[in-house]
Amino acid sequence: MKKKREILSIAIDSPAAAGAGTQAKLIAKEYNLFYLDTGKIYRLIGSYYLKSKKKFNCNYIKKKISNLKIDDLNSRKLLSDKVAVAASEIAKKYKIRQIVKNFQKNCAYNPPDKFAGSVLDGRDITSVIMKKATIKFYITANINVRAKRRFLEYKKLKKKITYNQVLKSIKNRDYLDRNRKYSPLKKTKDSILINTSKLSKKACFFKIKRIIDKNLKIDGNLQRLKLRSKSTI
Repeated sequence: MKKKREILSIAIDSPAAAGAGTQAKLIAKEYNLFYLDTGKIYRLIGSYYLKSKKKFNCNYIKKKISNLKIDDLNSRKLLSDKVAVAASEIAKKYKIRQIVKNFQKNCAYNPPDKFAGSVLDGRDITSVIMKKATIKFYITANINVRAKRRFLEYKKLKKKITYNQVLKSIKNRDYLDRNRKYSPLKKTKDSILINTSKLSKKACFFKIKRIIDKNLKIDGNLQRLKLRSKSTI
């Protein structure tokens, strides 16, 4: 897809609960970027499948995606483990990935004019959706750290689930994400590795910010585009 204007485009891939979503939101706020959590799209489709199995087909999904609003992705119902498993299964289907792919690419390369660019996080953003992104990151963390983070998230939401159940779920999702036939999760050669296992949210953000600012500098000056260069945390 051809870019309409010069933008800052940042692509992020990560396994579940590695902290990519948190960092993507901070990046979006710092640099005035349009943010899309692409995993939420598959979760939304997974929720459609669980609700309407009889009428679930590609035409049904096309209609839903064509009318998709970003606010639709903010429902707490999408955070359930049942929806997460359905999303991983749905994400294996090539035809559905193609439908979602077009929507994602449009968000990535043609964000609303009020934004200086876009930041997307998911499983195949660096390898498929945003191959020509300005900067690519692969954010990861130790699986036990990821499971603990997700478990604490669920506790805040007052969900009745044990740590071992969360750990088992994440292991299963990792396997599905990394071994699916189409667009598996992987680190591309041009992605910058960020391991968040021993980093606080703040420390991780400033590490990423330094990398972005270094890439944006020309003759020692930060490119502005339409950037808001203010510290967010």
